[in-house]
Amino acid sequence: MKRPKEPLFVLLVSGVALGALVGCRKQPATHSTPPVPVIAAEVLVRDQPIYVENIGQTLGAQDVEIRARVAGFLESVKFIEGTFVTNGTLLYTIDNAPFKASLAQAQAVLAQAEATWQKAIRDTNRLGPLWEKNAISRQQYDDALAAERAAAANVQAAAAALDNAQIQLNYTEIYAPISGIVGKTEVKAGNLVGQGQTTLLTTISSVDPIHVRFSINERDYLAWRRANSPDRPGREKAKGLFELILADGSLHPHRGDIAFADRQVDPRTGTLLLEVAFPNPERIVRPGQFGRVRFAVEVLTNAVLVPQRAVQELQANYSVFVVTPESTAEFRKLELGPRVDTFYVVKDGLQPGEKIVLDGIQKLQNGVPVAAVLTNLPAATRGEGREK
Repeated sequence: MKRPKEPLFVLLVSGVALGALVGCRKQPATHSTPPVPVIAAEVLVRDQPIYVENIGQTLGAQDVEIRARVAGFLESVKFIEGTFVTNGTLLYTIDNAPFKASLAQAQAVLAQAEATWQKAIRDTNRLGPLWEKNAISRQQYDDALAAERAAAANVQAAAAALDNAQIQLNYTEIYAPISGIVGKTEVKAGNLVGQGQTTLLTTISSVDPIHVRFSINERDYLAWRRANSPDRPGREKAKGLFELILADGSLHPHRGDIAFADRQVDPRTGTLLLEVAFPNPERIVRPGQFGRVRFAVEVLTNAVLVPQRAVQELQANYSVFVVTPESTAEFRKLELGPRVDTFYVVKDGLQPGEKIVLDGIQKLQNGVPVAAVLTNLPAATRGEGREK
């Protein structure tokens, strides 16, 4: 009579086993999602100068054209092209034979004029007492005085002609008026120079200091003037405010200062012409080169900076992932300022002390747990600026 109960027992046991099996399958859903491994770093905070860059061209502090001032055949070239010459170095000689002859002639004319003048003086001295005794007429004495004055004037004219002949002779030797690098010679020995015009022979450029000329827009000029006003504390003797970046990207080892600022802004372009002088004792920089002049227009106090690689961009919207104190990833939109080296200045969206994700960003979503390995950010140095 007990056998009919066995199917009910088997059914109960099967139900318990099935429930246990279902319970085992649902058990993993109760575990949390494993944290995503990321590399993070605390945002960089510092007083950050903001730089601008303007393309400029170098020129000598003095660029002097050497020209022939007298006509004649170029006799010799006394310098090596492209070398440094000092003030007073002999550069060229012009055939001086005609000028020596002119000088000798002028000396003879002066001697003749002086002899005539001395005779006129003696005549006046002799006729004076005779006129006082009424031995000669007043007219005769006046003629003697006039002859003396004319002879004196002739002496002055002859002396001036002699000076001019000496000057012309001196011009046959051409010397460097400044110290600097001398360019190539435009005329070779044996050629006629100075015939009808002052022939350009070569050019000397004083390259220490070297000047760089560029234009700056009104906005940057005003910002620079405010940031570097002598009225600001610590700016009374500020020097070396400008840097020069050469064509190969290297930084010129010496900082520069303003040498010239134009009197007005060009109304056609809205820019002001500036010229900055950079020490160049090695004479590496030459006139005619192009470079970028970099200078700070403002300093951001306690600026927050983040590496470019941590920033995501989507349709001109910028964002980062922040590691929260609960070790989760928080999506954060940013308002960015200028670029500084490989960093961005953050105008809004981050606070000092917050940690941002550098690597592993592609695996993150808002609120996902993270296992962050902290690293240190390298310090930003200079702003790359905005080319003009």
